[in-house]
Amino acid sequence: MSRFFHGDSSSESSSSDEEELYSEEEVEEKVASDEDEDEEEEDDEDEDSSSEDEDGAKKSGANRFMRDAESESDESSDEDRAKIVKSAKDKRLEELEATVKAIENGQKINDWGVISTEFDKLNRQVVKLVQAGNTPKPYIRAIAELEDFMNETIAKQKVSTKKMNATNARGLNAVKQRIKKNNKDFQKDIDAYKADKDGFMESDEEEEVPSPKTRKPKTVPGALDVAFDDDDEGFSTVGKGGRTLQFTPESILKHLRTIMESRGKKNTDRTEQIKIMEKLYEVATTPYQRVRVLLTLISTRFDLSTGVQTFMTQEQWKAAEQEFGNLLKVLESNRELVVIENAEEWEEDDKAPTITEGEKFKIPGSIVSYVERLDDELTRSLQHIDPHTAEYIDRLSDEGALYNNIVRTLLYTENLKKDESLQVSQDSLNRIVMRRLEHVYFKPSAVVKILEENCWKSIPTTLDSAITPRSEVSDATALVNVLCNYLFVNSEGIIRARAMLCQIYFLALHDNYYKARDMMLMSHLQETINAFDVHSQILFNRTLVQVGLCAFRAGLVYEAQTTLQEICGSGRQKELLAQGVMIQRYNQVSPEQERLERQRQLPFHMHINLELLECVYLTCSMLLEIPLLAQTGSSPDIKKRVISKTYRRMLEYHERQIFTGPPENTRDHVMQASKALAAGEWKKATEFIHSIKIWELMAKPDSIKAMLSEQIQEEGLRTYLFTYAPYYDTLSVATLSSMFELTDRKVAAIVSKMISHEELQAALDQVNSSIIFRKGVELSRLQSLALTLSDKASGLIESNERTLETRTQGTANAFERQGGRGGRGGNRGGQRGGRGGGRGGGSGAPRQAGGTQFTGGALGAAVRA
Repeated sequence: MSRFFHGDSSSESSSSDEEELYSEEEVEEKVASDEDEDEEEEDDEDEDSSSEDEDGAKKSGANRFMRDAESESDESSDEDRAKIVKSAKDKRLEELEATVKAIENGQKINDWGVISTEFDKLNRQVVKLVQAGNTPKPYIRAIAELEDFMNETIAKQKVSTKKMNATNARGLNAVKQRIKKNNKDFQKDIDAYKADKDGFMESDEEEEVPSPKTRKPKTVPGALDVAFDDDDEGFSTVGKGGRTLQFTPESILKHLRTIMESRGKKNTDRTEQIKIMEKLYEVATTPYQRVRVLLTLISTRFDLSTGVQTFMTQEQWKAAEQEFGNLLKVLESNRELVVIENAEEWEEDDKAPTITEGEKFKIPGSIVSYVERLDDELTRSLQHIDPHTAEYIDRLSDEGALYNNIVRTLLYTENLKKDESLQVSQDSLNRIVMRRLEHVYFKPSAVVKILEENCWKSIPTTLDSAITPRSEVSDATALVNVLCNYLFVNSEGIIRARAMLCQIYFLALHDNYYKARDMMLMSHLQETINAFDVHSQILFNRTLVQVGLCAFRAGLVYEAQTTLQEICGSGRQKELLAQGVMIQRYNQVSPEQERLERQRQLPFHMHINLELLECVYLTCSMLLEIPLLAQTGSSPDIKKRVISKTYRRMLEYHERQIFTGPPENTRDHVMQASKALAAGEWKKATEFIHSIKIWELMAKPDSIKAMLSEQIQEEGLRTYLFTYAPYYDTLSVATLSSMFELTDRKVAAIVSKMISHEELQAALDQVNSSIIFRKGVELSRLQSLALTLSDKASGLIESNERTLETRTQGTANAFERQGGRGGRGGNRGGQRGGRGGGRGGGSGAPRQAGGTQFTGGALGAAVRA
């Protein structure tokens, strides 16, 4: 017995050797990675068998018998294991057949949810098999039968009264949408299967003739680099599994189809796709192929920066901009090709479309959307770059190339619009005109002129625009006017409102105040702006501020202060002008709100200087508030009114300071100038205002300072008259003229205006050139202070009474005693009144309703006395 089993172990070693040879032949047909793994397993098995032989030699008796039995079972399992060594293709085919079986099971129980899931899985599995060779016949059979089964189910549903449940209905709709598009690629095979099902499936076996295969060398890490080195000459790229991708003009559309289908999927290497498409563009021979490759390539570059927090790198953006320029060149030189949104996609990837002369071939895409995305990406990158670095200036220089592309896109869209058969929407033209306007409206005329000249130099002379002809639009004002008028006529809603705001901004920037003001009032946008989107509201705020600054430069202090009041009086200038995120102490801002706020921020080169804005607002408020304070101080009868609460708060805070040093910032300069102006020291006030360095940022600082000096002189005169009118009977005009260094004519004009507006109770004696003040109207300083005290005391009493009512609300009769509980001295002859009344209860003095007579304490008694 033992010799029999021992002899069997020798046959075991010989069979294992045969298995090794067999398995090696099998592994040669596999991928290099599988080969290494299988060889390692076989080596391990040999080592195990040899170690078992050695151990078996040491054993005897029953142990040897048990050992041989174990070795026999191991041998049989090894044989089984050797039998299931399969190539990668066989494994994939098995997986595909299992998925087909799952679909058939789903059909039997009419479970469209399972069918939909398995159908998607089937399509994913077949991609690798199609790339490796022919389309598997089981797949063709499965999709053909699934389409027939789907059509039967839809036909039954139409006549059936019982509705399908929601899950099944969703699955059916999903399959219905996908299968029609999917089966187009395999229509020839499906037709062949339906014509002869048995013959089609048998032909599968005949086609699979084993061909002698050469042993593939193992792939080493350097092989990929070698293949890429040959890339420039033979256009060969090594893909997954060591397969070589061949880039030929005929295969361009197939490669593009594969890339388009992988968009949006996980684990997609977009950088690799971009490299492939750059090679495809080099291989492309026809204009149609170039257009298709460029459209897909630009879209893929945009996909690199998905998400609102990221932005395109400068390298990628410039590459996309250059490719967009190439796309426009191809389209301009080949007028028979047009890229429009409502075109149908070309489905046949095997052959290129034939373009007949005189007809235009439509390619699906949107040139306007591409240039808008380029603009948005540039803006987003400028938002994230520190504006005080050279990188920002370098990035900003790309705006010139972008503006050239915007203008060329406008010319191309205009050309398409002329052909009515293409049915190009007016909205596309309006959008591109608006983009051009948004790059122009906030720039000075000189900058716009240079931008336009460089733009038209880069555009071929054969191209021209009907909206803005090359010869007619010479200056910036005419250009803005033409673009805005076009949008007024051809657009509506938000675009028209934004165009109007852009024109008002441009007019205000170039010191055309009255026209800008009239357009703002006639537009009535201030009534409807709350219904617009946030970006339009930001533009409205910017325009309003620019109109206010324009009024200030024109010397219209009251108009400037009124216009700037809404923005600057709120204390939220940064937020309203989208020039920074306000960190509010008591308001909880969610991360989502903060993220949206940061997205709306304007690039730094579009900012309005907030320090200059605050300086203008406070200066205008000072020139209006100081005379008003003097007027209300001398004439308490005049109703108190506040022009600027912000300015008043700052002034009160400054007056409360015990020690004030020399002014350090803009606010300190204005506050000390206000103090000097209120005291009649107009020269000192002028010095403080002129010493503010921010005026140098304005276009003409000398004329601004001269205008401010004149305004301070006039308001100083008004303040002096309001303050000291009660102390004069008559006052010579010549004296006032010498005090404030104004002409007699100017002083007389100011005084006459004050008298006509009933601000000053006086008369102007033109014969003697003097002012005669009327007495009996003004109060002395002591009287005005006494009246102020009485007003404050009465206000205090009212607030105390309101507080008491609030405290005793719901217990209004808490202090009132009625009947026997009315008061302790109720039946004592009225010697003392109840607790609810006064101590002199017997005097019969009238009591207030509600019990206790609240007197206001010592202060109330003082007021009554």
